[in-house]
Amino acid sequence: MIYLDYNATTPLAPEAWASMRPYFEQHFGNPSSIHAAGRETRAAIDEARDRLARLLGAKPHEIIFTGGGTESDNLAVLGLARARAGKGRHVITCATEHHAVLHACEHLQKKEGFRVTWLPVDAHGRVDVEQLADAITPETTLVSIMTANNETGTMQPVSEISALCRARGVLFHSDAIQAFGKEPLDLREFDALSLAAHKFHGPKGVGLLYLRAGLDLERLQHGGSHENERRPGTENVAAIVGMARAAEVALPTMDAERGRQAALRDELWRGIQAAFPAAVRNWHPDHTLANTLNISFPGLEGEGLLMNLDLAGICASSGSACLVGSIQPSHVLLAMGVEPALAAATVRFSLGKQTFPADIETTIQRLPEIFARLAAAHA
Repeated sequence: MIYLDYNATTPLAPEAWASMRPYFEQHFGNPSSIHAAGRETRAAIDEARDRLARLLGAKPHEIIFTGGGTESDNLAVLGLARARAGKGRHVITCATEHHAVLHACEHLQKKEGFRVTWLPVDAHGRVDVEQLADAITPETTLVSIMTANNETGTMQPVSEISALCRARGVLFHSDAIQAFGKEPLDLREFDALSLAAHKFHGPKGVGLLYLRAGLDLERLQHGGSHENERRPGTENVAAIVGMARAAEVALPTMDAERGRQAALRDELWRGIQAAFPAAVRNWHPDHTLANTLNISFPGLEGEGLLMNLDLAGICASSGSACLVGSIQPSHVLLAMGVEPALAAATVRFSLGKQTFPADIETTIQRLPEIFARLAAAHA
């Protein structure tokens, strides 16, 4: 099997698994218990929080552990907007955000009386900072713009967005789930930042929200006083420990991996062009994640492409979302101006640490047969 779907999830790093095992097998105490077994697991959480804070450049109390990226995004958008509703009920986001942000903003708009501005993007998937400036009003309390898009890899101008938000007194949250471990992040540019462990070789079902010290946040759940009364529920000790270890493994190799994966990605693109000259690349030529290749294939059909890639032993994703058994064009590509038929004929290849030249060579070798089979089926 050739796995080219790292933006969907990554294999668990051996180092992360080794750090997690004791908390499955030996150290199982509830971290809220006052006895020795509880104190033991509480210490593990505290240590993981300290280590992640050092890696991110944060203070330990600015780290909120969550159940994953979606919860982190929801907690940031809903929690920050609600906490500031008395100051204003206007939120700004972007048309190409992950649904964890989009649907949270839609909820605020439909159910809680907020006004939401959905910024458009250009043909490369980037927002215009001047349009953002024009959209900010005295009622604006929160801007949520992702750092890097999960489908195309396009990176947003977060430094400029941050400077604008600070100058206008507006909070800035970013979904950095696809960016962490691939691109450097300066936490000083954000008021809130969402991460998910399984995107950087950590376990699934755990994430974190960085929340700048001094900011109020309305909790989404009610129960206990965990996470400084910001996210109740017994902590997933093993997963938290694994996330910290995965981050420690990912960051030291980030720069080297960026160059290595970009070279492999470009080699794959050249192979696709040779096998299917009409292929269209959806990206920003200067601001795209090194591991991501989003390609539309005019005249073909996305679901058939994925099925044939799978039969050839190649794991990739569609640029479209499967909804109730029917393929719908990607909202990201549509926002970039891609025609619906072309958006539905899109495949995302995403590379990672276990992607090697032989994987790319084999994929390129198998593509002509796949394209010929699909062309014959549509003839």
